[in-house]
Amino acid sequence: MEEEGPYARAGGRLPGDPVPDPGLGPDEGLRVSRVLALVRLLPPLLLIVGAFYDYLTPQDFTAAPFFTAAPLVAAPLYSRRGTVLTGLASVAVGLVVHIRLGIVLRTDAVTEVATVATVAVLAVLINTLVRRSSEQLASVREIAEAAQRAVLPEPAERIGGFEIAARYEAAQEGAFIGGDLYAVQDTPHGVRLVVGDVRGKGMGAVAAVAVVIGAFREAAEQETTLEAVAQRLERALAREGTRRDGLDAFEGFTTAVLAELPHGDGVVRIVDRGHPPPLLLRADGAVDTLLVKEPALPLGMGELGFWPDRAEEFAFPGGATLLLYTDGLSEARDCHGVFYDPGERLAGRTFRSPEALLGILAKEVRRYAGGGMTDDMAMIAVRHP
Repeated sequence: MEEEGPYARAGGRLPGDPVPDPGLGPDEGLRVSRVLALVRLLPPLLLIVGAFYDYLTPQDFTAAPFFTAAPLVAAPLYSRRGTVLTGLASVAVGLVVHIRLGIVLRTDAVTEVATVATVAVLAVLINTLVRRSSEQLASVREIAEAAQRAVLPEPAERIGGFEIAARYEAAQEGAFIGGDLYAVQDTPHGVRLVVGDVRGKGMGAVAAVAVVIGAFREAAEQETTLEAVAQRLERALAREGTRRDGLDAFEGFTTAVLAELPHGDGVVRIVDRGHPPPLLLRADGAVDTLLVKEPALPLGMGELGFWPDRAEEFAFPGGATLLLYTDGLSEARDCHGVFYDPGERLAGRTFRSPEALLGILAKEVRRYAGGGMTDDMAMIAVRHP
């Protein structure tokens, strides 16, 4: 069966996409919009309720809590002008009610109006601070998005005759990039890919991602074998590790899987550096796990011993899709602590395109994990036409 639809990008994004709230599909987003719309109606409702309360109750009762709450609620929700108008409306409604009741000059009435006016001024100040914080956050997000596009650019939909899609799913809400990586390069030796996961978090992990991807793009063009590409990545991480020290030092290793798709051969070569094995989704729905017989140590662990890289070759028939992913996918857990098994979940299913596959996977994994991911997730899907 073919699976596609409007959820192709639900819950995640490709590099350069706008940043949605993770895990929110169309239905959830609609509910959130309705809630926000109702909340925005609170300030005028508070003024109306306060006016009737003040007018209909005995003079010893006061509606000041309603009139002071209105501008405070408006401060984070409205524009500066809207907040000012709400504050003026609060003072005006209170004065009108007091005039109608003939108590405008009473001490308690004057105190009430002064209190409302003071809170209205404070609400305008709060609105100003919120607007400045929002502008700063927007600037940071733009910088992060630009950095993401530079480090993890979106690959073309077709490279070397193959249909390709990539997706990065950040576990942290509002995050753009972490320690997961992917890259695709068309070379004279075929289309070469890498998917990896850097141990650690923060800027050290992002720096390691940049080093691995930079070294991969250069080595993929120059090296004649996939094993030599893996060795170049190993040397690049070792060289960068010796250059850095202190808090800026790399924290550890990088698991990675490298793949090579020779032009027109109908095969895929795999080098595994301690990474989850790729999956081959056949046109009839069967799923094969491409386990190499001799995986090597993760990148950056060369000082522990020498395990030679050996590329293993697998058939890559027409209509099949190759899926490479990081452990954010395979180690997602449900409420009972059971891991998400992509091979089992994808068996017997077919997908319209690589992008549809990744979109459905992203949605299903977030739903499986209850909407909260514990690790970032990078995926590449390649279809052999």
